[in-house]
Formats: sequence, structure tokens, C-alpha cells
Amino acid sequence: MPKYTYPLPLRWADADSYGHVNNALFLRYMEEARTRMFHDMLPAGETERRQCAFVVSQSVVNYRSPLVYREEPIEVDVWVVSCRGARLELGYAIRDADHTYAEATTKMAAYNLNTGSPRRISEPEIEFFARFAEA
Repeated sequence: MPKYTYPLPLRWADADSYGHVNNALFLRYMEEARTRMFHDMLPAGETERRQCAFVVSQSVVNYRSPLVYREEPIEVDVWVVSCRGARLELGYAIRDADHTYAEATTKMAAYNLNTGSPRRISEPEIEFFARFAEA
């Protein structure tokens, strides 16, 4: 399956009092990987980016194993589960070579922030997402 993989460095402050990464930060890790994945697709100008936004409508995270803070980055895989109309669903795996710490999905809506309304996913966006789509 084609996917985007982002090597994400952990921050010392990510560890909680139990010594592992706080579960709420997994959503931030997903956001960071997704933002990096989208970077080359989104327009450079602020006005155009606001017209071509994607907003999260639902996130579901299945925690598999505690992630203990360490110096080595973890990998966050992102792939497209479905893309049609104004809806985009992404899959994620937060992992390293030996463990999967979490698996997740995010449902998103293509959105025009200037008008405050959903929009259809454009043909260039569909072509971009096809590079990372599940078979």
C-alpha cells in the first residue's frame, strides 16, 4: 500500500508522569504527519489555502502499546482510505520497526474557510491523494 511516512522526533516534554507519551499527543503526531503530507499539495498563498482547507470531523485512535520517550524518532504512516465528494478519510500507524503504538483514522471535510462551507475535492487534489490510496 502506498503511504506517506514522516519520521517524527519525540520531545522530552511529551512524556507524562508514567514515563510514556501521553495519549492526547498521538492526535498531534497525526496532525503533524498529515500537515507535512499535504504541504506540497496546498497552495502557497494564505488566501488560496483558506479556500482549499481540510477540517477534521472525526478521529478514532486505537492505542496498541505504550510509547516510552526516547531520542530516536518514531514513524507516522499516513494513507488515504477514501476520497470522494467533499469527504476524505485517512488512516495512520504510529510505529517503529518493532512495534505499532497506535492505529487511527481521521475523517475530514474539504472546506472553504472564507465562505465557511464545505467544498468538493478538486481534481488535482484527487490526483494527489490517489498516490497514497489503499488498493
